[in-house]
Amino acid sequence: MAKETILLVEDNNDDIVIFRRILKKANIANPLTVLNDGKQAIDYLSGAGRYSDRALHPLPFLVFLDIKLPCVDGFELLHWIRTRPELVGLIVVLLTSSDEDRDRRQANELAVRHYLLKPPKAEQIIDLLKSLKP
Repeated sequence: MAKETILLVEDNNDDIVIFRRILKKANIANPLTVLNDGKQAIDYLSGAGRYSDRALHPLPFLVFLDIKLPCVDGFELLHWIRTRPELVGLIVVLLTSSDEDRDRRQANELAVRHYLLKPPKAEQIIDLLKSLKP
């Protein structure tokens, strides 16, 4: 699992720095790709445009997704992911500051694996990754 890519879709630079620190603290060596909006994520996941070379831009095995994103918000992106047969096994974790019941319900309807509040603790990320091992 250490060579499989993790995708972080986040537009807040402070949250990106925190996430990188958490991965380092948790000794997670997976390559991390960071995209700043939902449109970029759609392009990346579909292999469109500058993301067409899968050797340089491999499909991730895990996506950490913020809800409030520019261009295409997290729920729209999650819905798009769930309509793509080629992404059926993609694990999505919402990483958000929203603790709203309606957001949690919508996330569950769209089959997110976990719903984590920002900033997550390193232990949460470690436990999540351990739960994904076969």
